[in-house]
Amino acid sequence: MSDFKFVGSLTFDQAIDETSTTAKVPLGTIVQAKDLASTGYGIAEFIYLKGVASTAVGSWVTIADNSTTALAVANAVGQVAVAMSACVASNWGWYQISGQAAGKVLTSFAATGGDAYLTATAGSLDDADVAGDFVLNAVPVSAIDTPSTGLAEFQLNRPSVSNGLDD
Repeated sequence: MSDFKFVGSLTFDQAIDETSTTAKVPLGTIVQAKDLASTGYGIAEFIYLKGVASTAVGSWVTIADNSTTALAVANAVGQVAVAMSACVASNWGWYQISGQAAGKVLTSFAATGGDAYLTATAGSLDDADVAGDFVLNAVPVSAIDTPSTGLAEFQLNRPSVSNGLDD
């Protein structure tokens, strides 16, 4: 898996892939980090948010105005991000919003370079066309199980969903 480290002179008491029971960074803080692992995902952006129940590494979430998250599900609206840790309710952590990311997908996911859509399965995307649930700026670059079981790689550029936009 990836191993993102902060870029620049800013440092924080919480690594990109860690969860905390106390907020260690101001909510909504956006940072850049570089993947130093063999995955070689390069530089990406992350936002610090409050978690939600049942979040796993790679879960897709929507971001509320108060910097809390909800597992992304069909008909959701808002900015979308990928959990970098199992950041459950009453916890805080980092969520990826740009760069190459590994996100949860359904077992039927086969897209590479296609489109991604919210599903009825909270926190997972699929490539089956669902009217209104197209995730803008989340382009699949691998099929399921790359880089690991149940995940696929995506190129993110601050993704969002409007529950009205088709591909």
